[in-house]
Amino acid sequence: MNGPFAAALLDPARERPAGLTGPGGAPAGRRFDVYRNNVAVSLTEALERGFPVLARLLGPEFFKAMAGVFLRAHPPRSPVMMGYGAEMPAFLETFAPVAHLPYLPDVARLELALRRAYHAADAAPLDGAALAALPPDRLLALRFRFAPAVQLLRSDWPVHGIWRANTEPGAPPPPKSAQDVVILRPDYDPAPHPLPPGGGAALAALIAGRTLAAAAEAAPGCDLPALIALLLAGGALTDAEEAR
Repeated sequence: MNGPFAAALLDPARERPAGLTGPGGAPAGRRFDVYRNNVAVSLTEALERGFPVLARLLGPEFFKAMAGVFLRAHPPRSPVMMGYGAEMPAFLETFAPVAHLPYLPDVARLELALRRAYHAADAAPLDGAALAALPPDRLLALRFRFAPAVQLLRSDWPVHGIWRANTEPGAPPPPKSAQDVVILRPDYDPAPHPLPPGGGAALAALIAGRTLAAAAEAAPGCDLPALIALLLAGGALTDAEEAR
């Protein structure tokens, strides 16, 4: 969405485009104003649906005002709205009114990752029994392939705890420590899972195509059996091959 018409459509301070006419050739200035308002409202609602936790943290009035700034800086690039708002984390990092809430960009990243996982292609999961039958030396030599729905977020903030506190009634308050999160989609609905210490580094190594042994070196002290069990239960692994 670009050009003078689009610029005027998204910015109420701009003059209406010249030459607009309606049925019968009558001036269409009022029609344009109504359309302009409807577009802004629709995009704001799309952002509220895409970032419900962010909207709850900021409150409805502030979020709507912020959405107005965002949608004028980042109009949709596609008629397919499921990806709208991808620039939100970077936007929040430079939006001065929320500078005192430095965890917000990662909250937005988590919500985007959940959305991407929801729309990702299906994939047949790996049979865990085949892995259990391998001796340790062969198991450590394995490289894994991951389902498209798998998303890893490494954060300096308790992002899973913040998300949970704003989505689950009675959830405990967020911890004070950083949290790495993996999003898994074993069936239809994706869900975020906090990773144990070292789990983010180990999983990042596996996603990059490194062996299980290399992942262990990248994350000393990580409970790799527990991590693999989580990935298998969540349908994250689709194939495995031994490094040559």
